Amino acid sequence: MTLASVETPSGKGAGNENFPVGSWLLPAALRPHVATYYAFARAIDDIADNPQLGPQEKLDRLTRFDEALRFNGEHQPGLEKAEALRYSLTETGVSTQRGSDLVAAFKQDAVKSRYEDWDELLGYCRLSANPVGQYLLDLHGESREGYRSSDALCTALQVLNHLQDCQDDYHALDRVYLPLDWLGAEGLDVTVLDSSTSPPGLRRVLDLCLDRVDDLLVEARRLPAQLRSSRLAMESAVIVRLATRLSRYLRRGDPLAGRVGLGKADFILAGFGGIVGVQAQRLFNTPQTAGRAG
Repeated sequence: MTLASVETPSGKGAGNENFPVGSWLLPAALRPHVATYYAFARAIDDIADNPQLGPQEKLDRLTRFDEALRFNGEHQPGLEKAEALRYSLTETGVSTQRGSDLVAAFKQDAVKSRYEDWDELLGYCRLSANPVGQYLLDLHGESREGYRSSDALCTALQVLNHLQDCQDDYHALDRVYLPLDWLGAEGLDVTVLDSSTSPPGLRRVLDLCLDRVDDLLVEARRLPAQLRSSRLAMESAVIVRLATRLSRYLRRGDPLAGRVGLGKADFILAGFGGIVGVQAQRLFNTPQTAGRAG
């Protein structure tokens, strides 16, 4: 492998994501930094999800990214996205840990394909999802006191994505994020994901995951009111509302029978509700309830 071929681009971009990535709601001066962070995350995610690479090859490539991010050495072709993030983090005063944690998560994806229980899955989300929210709070100069609500939101988003893609992840990557103990309690194993529709036992497992997601969203709804940046508060409120909608759709729909996702109307309604909700809260000092109305 040459350094110039470290990346394995999938062609996916921000437009493939369920939730806004560096939208116009964020301050214009910070959007390029968010884009740099996303480009780094996208590159390492593509490495971890490349079915043509073996586990050790993935680990080697991801290690190169992490080293280029954390150590200010000579320029290395193929690692430009890591170097760009290092410069961005230095400029903004954000810790490189926000990138290194993502690398650790994708290294885990390279060698681990099953999760025994909910707590083990939460441990994965602490690396794969929560650093994104922490990065945004750090970038905006927000208090660490917001981490708890931000972590709850990011974990909820991660689990929702796992539920949406449960069959695709299994078939394409032999990766299952559904807790094995919950499947076992229903007399099921991962082969249930070969089904064309969810049998009752799997439906109960999906609903149990969604129960936990909804619990996380209760905490996540506190986030907008904790933020000093009105723009970040609005972005957070919109995302909470989108997550609430997607959770509701996944309860009604079957991810094995077809794609369950958000549409343009969801983004419009959640955007309007989130923006107006934050503005009203700040104008009238009313309790923030982002997402309750969907």
